[in-house]
Amino acid sequence: MQALLDLLLPAALPPLTAAALVAASALTSAVTASLGIGGGVLLLAIMAIVMPPAAIIPVHGMVQLGSNAGRAAMTLRHINLRLIAWFAPGALLGAWLGSLFLVDLPLSLVQLSIAAFILLLCWGPPIPRLATGPTGTLLAATATTFVSLFVGATGPLVAAFVKQQQRGERFSTVATFASAMCLQHAPKAIVYGAAGFVFADWLGLMLLMIAAGAVGTWLGLRLLRRMSDSRFTLIFNALLTVLALRLIWQALQSW
Repeated sequence: MQALLDLLLPAALPPLTAAALVAASALTSAVTASLGIGGGVLLLAIMAIVMPPAAIIPVHGMVQLGSNAGRAAMTLRHINLRLIAWFAPGALLGAWLGSLFLVDLPLSLVQLSIAAFILLLCWGPPIPRLATGPTGTLLAATATTFVSLFVGATGPLVAAFVKQQQRGERFSTVATFASAMCLQHAPKAIVYGAAGFVFADWLGLMLLMIAAGAVGTWLGLRLLRRMSDSRFTLIFNALLTVLALRLIWQALQSW
């Protein structure tokens, strides 16, 4: 048994901590599948408590890639393919730019900017049609993917942008958001691998967390089917607002 644990789990984490992360992956995936948002940020916060700092964003990115891929597969017919077609090249461009710079961005400024855009998208007037069209989608994908390589906290902003496009339709919002986040997380494997991060050391834990996330997603989607679009929109906006306020609080604390 110990040999199996040594094979599956990274040496940097005790088995109980790894088990807690697997359980957290299931829970947070259920949150995102049923409420549309929140699970990824919650998982990131949990991982930041127990994992080595250098491993947090690359491992989180791969786990989220697996979880979102599962969610997209389970909601395939609801994906807005037109949005994804323009989001994909922007995500690749943002990842390429991020790999060139690999700088430490002013975290507090990034957090405040993301929070401001989330609140505007949730509670402000509808954004202009141009901003949600092909050009706006490509630019949004480029900017959020670039920033996500350094702070790992752009999911709520992407979710708010997708929600505006889908006009509150719950399954389309969840499905399209999952697909967009797959495109945003996938380049992290290349960028961080090229930068020297050894994904193989964390492979067993990542696979266990992805499998647990698939179970959580299935349960969360069952809850989503029982929810109306209006109730989903209200909860979705409320959760995004809480996450935006959390970003503001974190930024102010760092000052």
